[in-house]
Amino acid sequence: MASRPVSMEATNFATAPNTPAPISPEMQEVGTPLGTPLARGSMYAPLPMGDSGLEPPRASFFDPSSALSTPRDSYADNQSSVNDSSHRLAEGPLVVGGVVGSSEETEAGAAAAPLKKQRSPLVWLGALAVLVAVVLVVALPATLVKKHHSGAASSSSGGGGSGGGNPGTGSPGGSGSGSGSSAIVTGGDGSVITMADGTNFTYSNPFGGFWYYDPEDPFNNNAQPNSWTPPLNTSWDFSTNRIHGVNIGGLFVLEPFITPAIFQPYPDAIDEWTLSTALAADGKLQSTLENHYNTFITEEDIAQIAGAGMNWIRVPIPYWAIETWEGEPFLEKVCWKYIIRLLGWARKYGLRVNLDLHTIPGSQNAFNHSGKFGIVNFLNGVMGVANAQRALSYIRTITEFISEPEWVDLIPIFGIVNEALLKTIGRPQLNAFYLEAHNMMRNITGVGEGKGPYMSVHDGFQGVSSWADFMPGSDRVILDSHPYTAFASPADAPIASGIGAGAGGTWPLKACSSWAKGFNASRKNFGVTIAGEMSAGFNDCGLYLEGVNVPPITSNCGPWQSSAGWSAATKAGVMAFTLASMDALQDYFFWTWKVGNSTAGIVESPLWSYQLGLQEGWIPTDPRMAVGKCAALGVSGSNFDGTYLPWQTGGAGAGTIAATWSSSYGVYPPATISNAGAPATKLPQYTSTGTVGTLPPPTLTASATTVSAGNGWFDASDTAPGVTAIAGCTYPDAWSAVSAAVPTACGTGAGARRAVATPPPVLRREEY
Repeated sequence: MASRPVSMEATNFATAPNTPAPISPEMQEVGTPLGTPLARGSMYAPLPMGDSGLEPPRASFFDPSSALSTPRDSYADNQSSVNDSSHRLAEGPLVVGGVVGSSEETEAGAAAAPLKKQRSPLVWLGALAVLVAVVLVVALPATLVKKHHSGAASSSSGGGGSGGGNPGTGSPGGSGSGSGSSAIVTGGDGSVITMADGTNFTYSNPFGGFWYYDPEDPFNNNAQPNSWTPPLNTSWDFSTNRIHGVNIGGLFVLEPFITPAIFQPYPDAIDEWTLSTALAADGKLQSTLENHYNTFITEEDIAQIAGAGMNWIRVPIPYWAIETWEGEPFLEKVCWKYIIRLLGWARKYGLRVNLDLHTIPGSQNAFNHSGKFGIVNFLNGVMGVANAQRALSYIRTITEFISEPEWVDLIPIFGIVNEALLKTIGRPQLNAFYLEAHNMMRNITGVGEGKGPYMSVHDGFQGVSSWADFMPGSDRVILDSHPYTAFASPADAPIASGIGAGAGGTWPLKACSSWAKGFNASRKNFGVTIAGEMSAGFNDCGLYLEGVNVPPITSNCGPWQSSAGWSAATKAGVMAFTLASMDALQDYFFWTWKVGNSTAGIVESPLWSYQLGLQEGWIPTDPRMAVGKCAALGVSGSNFDGTYLPWQTGGAGAGTIAATWSSSYGVYPPATISNAGAPATKLPQYTSTGTVGTLPPPTLTASATTVSAGNGWFDASDTAPGVTAIAGCTYPDAWSAVSAAVPTACGTGAGARRAVATPPPVLRREEY
C-alpha cells in the first residue's frame, strides 16, 4: 500500500470563535477502518485522497491593470500580462487532513524493533492484558454508538419533495445510514446519505472531504469540504485560502433564464414582481413558489458541490424574506425557512456561505433580479432616501441574525447590496450609504477579526481599479466584482478550435489578459477582492438570458441553447475558457450551480450551469486544474504576496476610518439625491417609530436541553425602532418615483423622527 501524504494538522488553522475545536486525527476510534462513517460522539478521520498529483490551491496572484467593458455586470479590468501560477506546482506534495502515518510506517517501525527469541511468563501475561484492553477499546465504541436516538429519528421525518429536511426546524434533514437504531453523524466518500424524505444517495467526494450532522448538536462546525480547505470550525485566511465557489442563483430570487419553466406559462412575466402578480391571480403564488423552494435545490445538490472540490456557496436572498410593504406582490417571509434549511446543508458539508442581499426596495439596478425590472429608485429619485431607509433596516436585521454564535463562522461574508447601479445613483451618494451601513454593522458586531461577517460591496459596474481609495481604515470590507465577457459585444469568435493546447481559440487568453492584473492590483490597493459572479458564458446565448423576449447581441445562438450536439472541441474550448477565468480571478463564485429545464425539457442556457457542465464535460471536476492556466498561455507577471494591511482583515487600525473620508461622506442621508428635483431634506422619508423586522431562528428537534438556537438578534443593546410610514402621508410609488412630484407632508418637517447618521463604532481594547 502506498504511503499516504502527511496530514494537515489542525494547528495549521486558527480556531474560529464560537465553535468547537476541530476534530483531532489522534482521536480516531481504535479499530475503526479509515473511511468508515462514525456515529454520534465519534471523531472522524477524513478519507485519504487519490489526487496526490495536485496541490492545495494557493494564492498565485497577478499584476495591476486598466479596464475593459462588460456592461451587464461589472466592468472588467484589462491587463496585458497575468500571474504565473505554475511555480506553485513545485512547492511540495498535496497534504490531506485527518490521516496520521500509514500502514507502511507502522510496519517499518515494527521491523526496526528486534524481537527476543524467548519471552518470560510475565511478558506473556502482559501481552494478554494488552490484548484484552485492545478488544475492549475496539468493542466498546462499536457498542456505545448504537444507542437509540429518538430525537434523531424524529428530526429526519420532516421535509417533503425531493429536497429533504424540515424547513424551519434547523435540521438539514436526513442522516447517514446506520444499522439498527444507530445514528451516523459523519462520513466521507462512499457514505450513504438518507434524506428526510427517505430517499438515499451516495456521497461522492474524492478530495478527503467529510460531512457532519448531529441533531443533538445541530450547530457543530466540524465538517470539511476537502483536504485543502479549513473546516468550518477554523478561521478563513483570505491571504492563503482560495475561494472556489458557486452561486445558488434562482432559488430564492427567481430569474427567468434560471427557471424558465415557471415563467413560460405567463408571457407577460418578466421579473419576480410580474410573475408573483400572475401567480397570485391564478391562486398559485404560494404553492408554486414553495414547491420551487423545496425542490429546485436539494441536499444532494449541496453534497455534489462539495464533492466537486468547491468550498463556498453564494446565496442570493430577497428582502421579502423579512417582510413586504403594502402594494408589493412578493411572497412574504415564506422563503426564510428554506434559507435556514439550505444554510443547514451548507454546514453539514462544510461549505462557507456568502449571503447576498440581492433585492432592495425600489430596485437598486433596474434589472429583473432586483425584484422589478425598469427603474432605479434606491438612492435615486423622489423615493430614493425612503427606499434606502428600508434597505438599511433589512441590512440591520440580517446582520443581527448572522452575527449570532450559531451562524458567524458559517457565514463569513455578507453582500449588502447586489450590483447597485453606481452610474445612476452617484458615487458620493453610494459612498455615504456604505459608510452608514458599515458603522451600523460594526456597532452591532463590534470591530475586529471574527466579529460578525465581512461587509461586501459591489463595484457598481465601474471596475475594481476605481475603488482603490474606498473607506480607508474600515473594518473588513470586501470588494465584489462580476466580470463577464458575454454582454460587452457580440461574441462571434470561434471557441471550438481543437482539444489540445489551442482549445478555446482566443477566449482563454482574453480571460487572463482582461481580469488578472486588475484583480491583483485591487488586492494590493483596496484589500480583499473577489469575483462574486463569473461563468462559462463567453456569449450571451441562452433562453431569457438577456431578459424575457430580449434578443441576444450574439448571432446564431441556436447551437448554444442545447448542449446535446456539442462536439469534443466545443466542450474543450469552453473548459479552457473556464479554467483561464478561474486562474485569472483566483477567488470566485460561478454563476450559477443549476439552470432548470425549459418547457422543452432541456437546459436552454447550458453555459451557465456548473452542474450540467460537470456532467457533460466542459466544467473541471477539480477546480485546481486551473492553476497555471494563464502562465501556460504566456501571460505572466509579478505576484501579489498575499499580504493585506492589518485593518483590511480586522487587525490593528480597523474601524478607524480616515478623517478625510469621513468628512466627505459622513453626512447621512447625503445632501443631494440624483434625479430627485429637490434637496434630500425635502424628500419623503419614513419615521423611525415602527416595529423592527426580525428573522426567527430555527426550531430545534434536539432532545438535549442545552442546545440553543439563539433568538435572531445578536446585539441586545440594539433597541432602536424600525422605520414606518408617517401617518397621513401619501407617498409616491416607491418603485416608480423618479418623475413624481415631491409631496409636502412626508419629509423631515412632517412629524417624522428623522434618520440621523450612525456614529462610528466605539473601539474597545479587547476588539484587537
